[in-house]
Amino acid sequence: MSTSAPSHNQLDTKAEAWSALFSEPMSDLVKRYTSSVFFDKRMWQADIQGSLAHAEMLAAQKIIGADDFAAIQKGMAQITSEIEAGTFEWKLDLEDVHLNIEARLTALVGDAGKRLHTGRSRNDQVATDVRLWLRSEIDLIEGLLKELQLSLVEVAAKNVDVILPGFTHLQVAQPVSFGHHMLAYVEMFKRDAERMLDVRKRVNVLPLGSAALAGTTYPLDRERVAKSLGMEGVSQNSLDGVSDRDFAIEFTAAASLCMVHVSRLSEELIIWMSQNFGFIKIADRFTTGSSIMPQKKNPDVPELARGKTGRVVGHLMGLITLMKGQPLAYNKDNQEDKEPLFDTVDTLKDTLRIFAEMIGGQINPATGAKEGGITVNAENMRAAALKGYATATDLADYLVKKGLPFRDAHETVAHAVKLATMKGVDLTELPLAELQAFNPNIEADVFEALSLEGSLNARNTLGGTAPAQVRAQLAKHQARLA
Repeated sequence: MSTSAPSHNQLDTKAEAWSALFSEPMSDLVKRYTSSVFFDKRMWQADIQGSLAHAEMLAAQKIIGADDFAAIQKGMAQITSEIEAGTFEWKLDLEDVHLNIEARLTALVGDAGKRLHTGRSRNDQVATDVRLWLRSEIDLIEGLLKELQLSLVEVAAKNVDVILPGFTHLQVAQPVSFGHHMLAYVEMFKRDAERMLDVRKRVNVLPLGSAALAGTTYPLDRERVAKSLGMEGVSQNSLDGVSDRDFAIEFTAAASLCMVHVSRLSEELIIWMSQNFGFIKIADRFTTGSSIMPQKKNPDVPELARGKTGRVVGHLMGLITLMKGQPLAYNKDNQEDKEPLFDTVDTLKDTLRIFAEMIGGQINPATGAKEGGITVNAENMRAAALKGYATATDLADYLVKKGLPFRDAHETVAHAVKLATMKGVDLTELPLAELQAFNPNIEADVFEALSLEGSLNARNTLGGTAPAQVRAQLAKHQARLA
């Protein structure tokens, strides 16, 4: 059956949807304060997508007529064209993206546009739109995370045999393969991608049909709408359906952790680029100069990414605080979920995109050759790895293999390091006789164990830094990301 309420209860293009109840118009100040249209209009595609699925279901359920559905389809096609062409007029008086589109639809197709809102509320409509929008953004973020991982894998593959000092407490600890170091970040971003896919499952649930808070009297087929929209389930409680923002908080938490990983990588790039380290150079297109010091090249991209991490984490705290005191069901507070969520998505996408290019480089359109974003200074890395007695643990392991308990071996090596420090030499520069004074079981083969390459090759266990292990991990990542 086709249903229509009296026109004075329907949305009018010149007045608010609730205007019949009120004796005075909303003040301009309140309009500006409560309006969301100029930031939530980015959800217009999701709004139209959800509305068309809802309208198709209404027609299938005989709640609206086939002619009304056809008119809604035609009107939405024109609205899509107008928005894409930039000719659609977004009106502050109509408050948000939903009322703006519905008002324009009504202006185009008349009563059919007024019937579209049958069986739904803006409460379940906005919850659906945000989920549809965020789902598509997660899919884009998945692709960007893959690109960043590929960039890191590419750099790692070129630098498997480059030796970097590994640090704990920012003190030289043990030598590691630079490729191994890069793959540590691949593991982090792999987990981020897995988290995003997991979050997507809970984002991809349909609240439409919950109406304002209690469901609706119309015989809706909510599962039909969910299937039409490619959603994996339907919310099972109308109160929760309209008021749940866990999915937005969970996404922002995942985004925050991803940005923390970016920030850790940024910190290392900044340190490595400094003259005191000189481990890498970042391409000029990702750096800036100084207004007063002509010799400077500043790593602005990683520094800004490090700063933007605080911005995203702040959005997470804001969303959690937004929800902590809300009773069921929908409250106007929830309008404040959009801007932090939108900014989190924008910040994360921009950051991942620029880091993938900065790490992996880009194709020069003039030459067709790929220009790397990061240049590795292997000599400086090796020189740094020779400082700080990075192979001291290897000497302890050598003594253990000779039968000495590890704690005794640890103490013996400490004395050897103390002597080397007093003489201002590396452990490998101590004469064999002096090393044997600490333990007579030390033989000439100790110097192989104390070499940087020997240290790396000795760590040939799953997940270790031995080049053979690094190449095995590279093969796994390359196959996974292909």
